[in-house]
Amino acid sequence: MADWIKGKVTQVQHWTDSLFSLTVQAPVAPFTAGQFTKLGLEIDGERVQRAYSYVNAPGNPDLEFYLVNVPEGKLSPRLHVMQPGDEVMVVREPAGFFVLEEIPDCKTLWMLATGTALGPYLSILQEGKDLERFENIVLLHAVRYANDLSYLPLMQQLQQRYAGKLRIQTVVSRETIAGSLTGRVPALIESGELEAAVGLPMDIETSHVMLCGNPQMVRDTQQLLKDTRQMTKHLRRRPGHMTAEHYW
Repeated sequence: MADWIKGKVTQVQHWTDSLFSLTVQAPVAPFTAGQFTKLGLEIDGERVQRAYSYVNAPGNPDLEFYLVNVPEGKLSPRLHVMQPGDEVMVVREPAGFFVLEEIPDCKTLWMLATGTALGPYLSILQEGKDLERFENIVLLHAVRYANDLSYLPLMQQLQQRYAGKLRIQTVVSRETIAGSLTGRVPALIESGELEAAVGLPMDIETSHVMLCGNPQMVRDTQQLLKDTRQMTKHLRRRPGHMTAEHYW
């Protein structure tokens, strides 16, 4: 049974008409970077809840969540109009295994995200723990439009912090923007464009690929890497080259 506690909204950042971030204060249990919790509201006599990843580092008491407003949804439209001081329910205990301790040692760690699924990677990179195991880290954020690159300034700050280790790459699918690749993630891998842009190979000898986001992107990329790079899903009982989390 989930242990629900009250949280107070302290900040709301509206990035676009639909993308926003909530900052919440709540006495949650300690979590590991990459994990998620659930936010909920009582609506018409029932608790409506959804899972959201922590964006903040575990040591930061300002709990941050990156959300997209789904107009026909039950919860996100209500979260979208929240103001500082409003209350939201939060599950006290964290959940999820999309964490670095589950990732085997490798030369290059690829962090691939679509949309709001960027959150877990930002938590991991802001904390900075256990990253010395990797010589290179690639953080990719794929969105539809350039305006959807909400956390690009933070990504650039992190790139400076990890000078020489972290490479960031943005992908925009519906417009052409300088510095960003254009298209879908699986196609950019299949064509070699992603590796050419980053300057690193994605292969079984050097790489582990983390995938988080749109389930179709995750499935298509996994199948492509299996078919063309001989990569396998990573399991505790059988180490592999791909770790994934579907974001809905």
